[in-house]
Amino acid sequence: MAKSMSPFTKQQLLPQEEKLEILKRKGELFIGIPKETDYQEKRVCLTPDAVSALVSNGHRVLLEKGAGEEANFNDKDYSEAGAEITNDTAKVFACPIILKVEPPSLEQIKLINPQTLIISALQIKTQSKKYFEALATKRVTAIAFEYIRDDVGSYPAVKSLSEIAGTASVLIASELLSNANDGNGLMFGNISGVPPVEVVIVGAGTVGEFAARSAIGLGANVKIFDNSITKLRRIQTNLNRTIFTSTLQPKNLSKALKRCDIAIGAVRGKDRSPILVSETMVEAMKEGAVIIDVSIDMGGCFETSEVTSHKKPTFRKHGVIHYCVPNIPARYARTASISISNIFTPYLLKIADEGGIENSLQLDRGLKNGLYFYHGILTNRSVGEWFGLKHSDINLLIF
Repeated sequence: MAKSMSPFTKQQLLPQEEKLEILKRKGELFIGIPKETDYQEKRVCLTPDAVSALVSNGHRVLLEKGAGEEANFNDKDYSEAGAEITNDTAKVFACPIILKVEPPSLEQIKLINPQTLIISALQIKTQSKKYFEALATKRVTAIAFEYIRDDVGSYPAVKSLSEIAGTASVLIASELLSNANDGNGLMFGNISGVPPVEVVIVGAGTVGEFAARSAIGLGANVKIFDNSITKLRRIQTNLNRTIFTSTLQPKNLSKALKRCDIAIGAVRGKDRSPILVSETMVEAMKEGAVIIDVSIDMGGCFETSEVTSHKKPTFRKHGVIHYCVPNIPARYARTASISISNIFTPYLLKIADEGGIENSLQLDRGLKNGLYFYHGILTNRSVGEWFGLKHSDINLLIF
């Protein structure tokens, strides 16, 4: 009789008991929201409505007294939404999850308990090697919200704040043109028989798109420059109109800048923004023209740009008014806070539903993209190379 060639053993062929899927246990979150202490930072991570949504789902929120005041959310609103309010900063930083807009300072890191989850901005350009070494000693898990990707591959936090910055750049320019601010006395608005205000936008990303949308809505004549034909095509599609677009040819750009009343810089770079408008081009601009350099947080794309603050936002150079405040969304703190809160809240509820951050990181590639520390191990390659620190691939740490 021929020997059986079955690849299975006799034991494997016997009926096996059915293995049922074990449901993930829903986690309960305890979130600490400290008051922002960075210069001119007025935003808060969660609105009272967001706190109410979290508390009604069985989570706890501990808020430092006055954390939402600068964004016009008072402690009573938070208390009525179910948050616990405390004067003790150390108590807030002792929470298992810390939610911040700005990254925690070295002094604040000292207050953090080991194995804490921190969700905040990273702002790699403003950090030092000491900052990452301090986080490593606390064995924290840290997520940078500007690196979190959504289902379509875009960065929701960056996009949302860029929308605010783009719209704000036109509103700010409108103020600076008025006589009340020693401007040229020009008004946005398609007034019959009056030539419209000329606006040049350098960069066709989200900031450029929303700046163009606002300027067109106010009746301005808009010209957009970018080296990406795809972006220029997309901006026309999104605006649903044919407008002047051009690649960044110095001759065309220089000609447009000479005639314009407002120039908006909205170009990002890998390490810093490329300088696309030279000092010579600025010198040739109209007396009293306005430059809004939204790219200043990455060095600026106008050669004449210098960092300014919300308290002293402008300076004149070659007769041109320059506005170079790095954190434009903080000027509209309530709108920016609602925008950030809308991004944070679904992620927090998702982390809880999936049984904690460990499970969420395995299931959500976009959230994993925002991770830069995992239990004290640096997982972001850019940070590692930038500061000369040892880093590990997150996929080798999470299975």
